Amino acid sequence: MKRISLVAQIAIGLALGVLAGWYFNTHPLHQEWASTQVLKPLGDIFIKMMKMVVVPLVFCCMVLGIAGGDNKSFGRMGMKSIGYFFAITSLAIVFGLLLANLFEPGTGTDISGMVHGAATVTMAPPKGALLIVQNIVPDNIFVALSEGKLLSILFFAVLFGLSLNSLPREKSAPVLAVLQGILDTMFKVVRIVMAYSPIGVFGMIGATVCSFGFASLLPLLKLIGVVYLALLLFALVILGGICYLIGENVFRLIRYFKHELLLAFSTAASAAVMPQLMQKLEAYGVPRRIVSFVVPVGYAFNLDGAAIFLGVATIFIAQLYAIDLSLTQQAMLVITMVLTSKGAAGVPGFAIIILSATLASAGLPLEGVALIAGIFRIIDSGTTTLNVLGNAIAPLVIARWEKEALLPPQPQAAIVHA
Repeated sequence: MKRISLVAQIAIGLALGVLAGWYFNTHPLHQEWASTQVLKPLGDIFIKMMKMVVVPLVFCCMVLGIAGGDNKSFGRMGMKSIGYFFAITSLAIVFGLLLANLFEPGTGTDISGMVHGAATVTMAPPKGALLIVQNIVPDNIFVALSEGKLLSILFFAVLFGLSLNSLPREKSAPVLAVLQGILDTMFKVVRIVMAYSPIGVFGMIGATVCSFGFASLLPLLKLIGVVYLALLLFALVILGGICYLIGENVFRLIRYFKHELLLAFSTAASAAVMPQLMQKLEAYGVPRRIVSFVVPVGYAFNLDGAAIFLGVATIFIAQLYAIDLSLTQQAMLVITMVLTSKGAAGVPGFAIIILSATLASAGLPLEGVALIAGIFRIIDSGTTTLNVLGNAIAPLVIARWEKEALLPPQPQAAIVHA
């Protein structure tokens, strides 16, 4: 018997979740029990498992990426990479905000009456640069690890990787071998978590329809359309323009990385394609020292698709609650999103956590996240694909910036596709 693909399983889970949610929504006697005791826990288990794998993946990738090069070149390349990542993700957020304001996916459906109390906007003042750095530096790395504070973990991982790199090879090699073993194991854990994803999708969409009915899905369809339009235009116009400036062709790169992009779309887990992506970049001719640093850092700092989703979803929720955001408030939102989006990992569903942090810091209603969470798996396929494409292009940009000539391409037969 042929095994059902993960994409088909997720589609089945989505359809069954809609049906289950509709049934309990039309049978109020069991509605609250089904939503709070069955459907929502099924979805929350999936979110928790995804958050569970974030910390070890990011820490191991960062340390392994840094510990293989020399510290001086790392400093120069690191500054260029971080600068590029901040610039491109800021542009992606602005791009998402512009399209959301243009197409207004949340207008025409005011759900402010479905929650207790009126929604108000209290924009938090931006913090100073030193306060931001102060909050990044961990008091206790084990506390930061247990609480999943990714920016603090990345800060420690950079210091740890640099220090490890300064040790004699006979002392650092056993530590690197352990970290590589942990990383390989975590990729296996990601696959196990993804096997549960159809059940998680069933629970999330079922809880949404159970609580709000089919009416909740109509504005979400428009949201999905606006997000995918923004992703497509950003890939062709912005990333395509960047490729043109460095002498590459975005369509040729899409064809070259098609297996990784298809896997990212079908699983919504960019971490699952990181090894293949790094291998194919080296086969394309990008020097290993650039690939081993830029790709892991990009997985935490260069999430173009997630940035676009943040921009569109934030405006969508504001429009749902009939909140009119001024240009000044939206400019402050860009600053907030640029900061809260850093440290997001290439694991499915993490953008929902970042969206919650963004809304909380901006004083927008968190209740709107419940509406998006149910259909986020559909959106996440597109955002993850753009994340992977952006992180495939970034090493080429840094290589050109570093004036590094691409090495002769390796035979395609040496590449192993997942």
